[in-house]
Amino acid sequence: MKITVIGDGGWGTANAMLLAGYGHDVTIWGAFPEYIEEMKRTRKNEKFLKGVTLPESLKLTGDRAEAVKNAEIVVLAPPSKFFASVMESFKGLITDNHLVVSLTKGLCEKSNKRMTELAKEILGVKSVVALAGPTHAEEVSRGIPTTIVAACEDEEKARKVQRIWSGKAFRVYTSSDPVGVEIGGAVKNVIAIAVGCSDGMGFGDNTRAALITRGLAEMKRFVLGYGGKPETLSGLAGIGDLIVTCTSVHSRNHQVGERLGKGEKISDILNSMQMVAEGVWNSKVIHDLAKKMGVEMPICDLVYALCYENFNAADAVEAMMGRELKSE
Repeated sequence: MKITVIGDGGWGTANAMLLAGYGHDVTIWGAFPEYIEEMKRTRKNEKFLKGVTLPESLKLTGDRAEAVKNAEIVVLAPPSKFFASVMESFKGLITDNHLVVSLTKGLCEKSNKRMTELAKEILGVKSVVALAGPTHAEEVSRGIPTTIVAACEDEEKARKVQRIWSGKAFRVYTSSDPVGVEIGGAVKNVIAIAVGCSDGMGFGDNTRAALITRGLAEMKRFVLGYGGKPETLSGLAGIGDLIVTCTSVHSRNHQVGERLGKGEKISDILNSMQMVAEGVWNSKVIHDLAKKMGVEMPICDLVYALCYENFNAADAVEAMMGRELKSE
């Protein structure tokens, strides 16, 4: 099949490599033509996916019309902060003639909408499949086995993605709850910052396990308030993605939290990073939305305070441990 991946970040590139490895005709579109030319020349994506060689069959372009010409599947992979503007630039080029799949985890800062909602609204397509789970690009690009979930209200489209993406090292399940899958993917990044902060302060396994467990409780409350199914978060896009993001050396959100826990300023951390940490942006969206919905999110609220209100990590621990006692 002819498949186009919009976005040359690590996760977009890993998916392009996976699909090209199955024998599909795959093209990556990137927003910066100079970097696309560098990738063509070196067959590397050293900015976003170090240490892997791009297959010779994988095409690269900075031209939007060329990227989607004759494509049957379009995969959306820009960072959440730039997702809407990238979709606007492809308006009229991506249509219902394409099977549209979103890899982006997060919520829109301006509208608070999920990525599939944004894509449908801006592109004018009827449905978009959300693909999420415990899948760090660094491992998927090297063929390390994992599983993931494809979610869409149109279950036949989810099953089609399942058939196309599944292989010897990549197993896909389906879900009819894109709300739960996408919200899980957004909130887990915020919890990972909290876990990273704990690790950076020198705390241990007990603290990490407590934050992951109570973080999952916050994720379920938020999903219920947003209109999704809390039980979805017992699966790959919930607890599965939460565990890997909170514990992996590849997790950028954990890295941000770890540096916050060691006393660095958020501005210095972000300025030093080549790749984005979605949890920083999404902590504000989730904080604001939770207040509107009346959903209690103490861990996410403290991550917001660390990222946007210059809150001290030690004070955050005191605030968390000193909360009113209650039943689980």
